[in-house]
Amino acid sequence: MTQGRQYILALDQGTTSSRAIVFDHDGNIRAAAQKEFRQIYPQPGHVEHDANEIWSTQSGVMQEALSSAGLRASDIAAIGITNQRETVVVWDRQTGQPIHNAIVWQDRRTAAFCDQLREQGHAELVQARTGLLLDAYFSGTKVRWLLDNVEGARERAVRGELAFGTIDSWLIYKLTAGQLHVTDVTNASRTLLYNIHTGEWDDELLSLLDVPRALLPEVRSSSEVYGQTAAGLLGAQVRIAGIAGDQQAATFGQVCLEVGMAKNTYGTGCFMLLQTGTEAVPSHHRLLTTVAWRLGEQPTHYALEGGVFVAGAVVQWLRDGLGIIRSSGDVEQLAAQVQSSEGVYLVPAFVGLGAPYWDSYARGTIVGITRGTTSAHIARAALESIAFQSAELLTAMQQDSGASLQQLRVDGGASTNDALMQFQADILGLPVVRPRVTETTALGAAYLAGLAVGYWESEQEIAAQWQVDRHFEPQMSSDERQARMHRWKRAVERSMAWES
Repeated sequence: MTQGRQYILALDQGTTSSRAIVFDHDGNIRAAAQKEFRQIYPQPGHVEHDANEIWSTQSGVMQEALSSAGLRASDIAAIGITNQRETVVVWDRQTGQPIHNAIVWQDRRTAAFCDQLREQGHAELVQARTGLLLDAYFSGTKVRWLLDNVEGARERAVRGELAFGTIDSWLIYKLTAGQLHVTDVTNASRTLLYNIHTGEWDDELLSLLDVPRALLPEVRSSSEVYGQTAAGLLGAQVRIAGIAGDQQAATFGQVCLEVGMAKNTYGTGCFMLLQTGTEAVPSHHRLLTTVAWRLGEQPTHYALEGGVFVAGAVVQWLRDGLGIIRSSGDVEQLAAQVQSSEGVYLVPAFVGLGAPYWDSYARGTIVGITRGTTSAHIARAALESIAFQSAELLTAMQQDSGASLQQLRVDGGASTNDALMQFQADILGLPVVRPRVTETTALGAAYLAGLAVGYWESEQEIAAQWQVDRHFEPQMSSDERQARMHRWKRAVERSMAWES
């Protein structure tokens, strides 16, 4: 361990808030700070963030967490970064100013362009090289949109005056006062521009999406010393030594280090990853093949991934859209007022549907409403929708990988909702296991950084820290499970029948 530097600082830059967490050597939280920032909706289907606001909130909570823990930067062995993936920032290399708001992963403005590329027959090439489907979710088409819609951007990009990055790249650029323009293999693997088999930016894909190579960051591993924070930023320079997209970081934080282990993170969206080792397993069920991590010079590890676009966000909609709860924490109490949803199914396809459907044009739908339906039934159906969507992902994953899961490890904000976790176990027919530390996204970033600087010696050392908080055992009969899943799929069909 670095002499005198007893802690790891994790920066967890999410879709709705920026967070900073200080971890000790046992993987326990010493201090945490969090700040929400604005969600910008210029028009239906468009979602943006102010990249400068992301930086100001992230730098603010970084200072706040250190202060709260009574620590100085000189007490920190390394910084690990984890981030909302696929969200795109393009900025001026000289001034560091973004040329436009960040375009968020949820944004659908490039759906028509993706349709066009599919019609032209490019989907197979893209999936073979990147492991991804041609969808507006990913970064590449967003970059192209910025270059085509911000005046002068394309010409400036070709001249090398602009830089593109996902949020990890943006934060590191700011942390190092413009000295580093890097990303890691996990974030690169989500851009539609990176070949996950060769580990390089792909010229054919760059040409297809018309993205100049001069824009791109250098791709590094997920665990290595990239550089140091700028002098004067924190009072002492701290090494930046870990980067991973949020879902890969959570998989590492859940120590899914053996092939066939899986985790599900319940955040704004819901993301399930199943680790497949050093083999990139192709999906035949419209899942994604993605980079899980690469530690230093070791071989790349891969995962199968399924994403639910709207998970925790459905609770925010109950709060902000319908106004039936005052705070997100009220949803469990409201849903508990009824024994079941009584046939009400809510499909939260507010921004289309993710895996295994990938329907950009699906829309949110509630079916089964009767005169007796109350806000409690709708709240319960909203929570159950998170579990139904996750169950569809796990079924597809087991079919693709041939793995027979023994359990599902869970984390993220909604994993603390006992009723939801019990229903998840019921609808999966599998034990659901919640760890003692549910901040596994930040913990994974901390582990990646700590391993790079020798703060932790090995993967075995961190695996030994993982502890169970609670097991949820399935209690639903097989017949009822199948009937519920059948009715859920019928509701999904109705959401996909929407004509835009």
